[in-house]
Amino acid sequence: MSTKRIRPRPLVSSQLVRATPRQAGGGRSRAALVARASESIAEGSKSFTVASWLFDKATRERAHLLYAWCRRCDDIADGQEYGFKDGARDLKLDQASAKDRVEAIRILTHRALDGQPTADLAFDALGLVAAETGITREMCDDVIDGFALDADGWRPRTEGDLMRYCYHVAGAVGVMMAKVMGVPSDATETLDRACDLGLAFQLNNIARDIWDDDAAGRCYIPEEWLVEMDIPPGQLMKPAYREELVQLAGRLVGIARVHDAQARIGAGRLKFRQRWAVLSAANIYGAIGEKVVARGDAAWDHRVRVSFPAKLGHVARALKETVRGSYPPQFEPKWTRGQLLVAARMAGPVAGVPDTPLRDEGIRRKDD
Repeated sequence: MSTKRIRPRPLVSSQLVRATPRQAGGGRSRAALVARASESIAEGSKSFTVASWLFDKATRERAHLLYAWCRRCDDIADGQEYGFKDGARDLKLDQASAKDRVEAIRILTHRALDGQPTADLAFDALGLVAAETGITREMCDDVIDGFALDADGWRPRTEGDLMRYCYHVAGAVGVMMAKVMGVPSDATETLDRACDLGLAFQLNNIARDIWDDDAAGRCYIPEEWLVEMDIPPGQLMKPAYREELVQLAGRLVGIARVHDAQARIGAGRLKFRQRWAVLSAANIYGAIGEKVVARGDAAWDHRVRVSFPAKLGHVARALKETVRGSYPPQFEPKWTRGQLLVAARMAGPVAGVPDTPLRDEGIRRKDD
């Protein structure tokens, strides 16, 4: 009796099976992605919505597409809104760990950048805007690495650690926004200034959100700063240390001012409407930090907000600056994009060892 194993026949001829075609946006229509992205930014960021309407149509749509991805990543990382807005399959992350959620973000992002469908509008939106503007995987991974730090329960020990975190979650986004506005990859100086603006935004946000972050078990104020102020671990929000907290918030806002001033140099190299939009956003986010400082020890009694009339005032002032030009910065920032990139790469996983054999493993000169 023959013992030859019979191979099962495929249900479909291999000649008929085709790989999923690569399409920017996962095959969705651009109009559908732009419409949903615009809804996302209207729901998630009133400040950025106001500034984004100053862009020309193409830039505005691309900015909204990028924002949709940023917001979706933030929601997934924080364990919010697991279901898809378009009624597609659920990500099934309700029981997932923080690290697993970040890994899901990375996988979906890479899939979107490869032109594959993700079953999620926000990630498909990223695939589309990346294809149109030259946003790279490395840029996206820099942002995702910030979510990974939060998932690890990371806290900054030094000011450099704080700035590296700000680079991941905001400076890198600033670089991506510069790409959205058509800044070429070799315009290093302008990309550096875009990073500065992101850093300024994040530092102002951290100053505003100290109370909320503490309630969520997070702290982005460097441990060395807390030691300088003799604030014991976990005691930051105690009334006894409110005066020290005000000083720390002022320190954050002070660093933000320096990076904001540098960013305005880069804004001067943009097209008129882009420059106006960027300066408007800078004014609005800068006002957040200034209100925190102005309120003193009452800064965290209620969440600091910039009213709509005030936003319009900042837009008007940005128009004047767009026409007349910005004042030159008084100080150089301590932290540059180059330094933060090096810190980010040094903190990343160690590169693998190449598989090339050594000389003594069979590669010898003929005269050896």
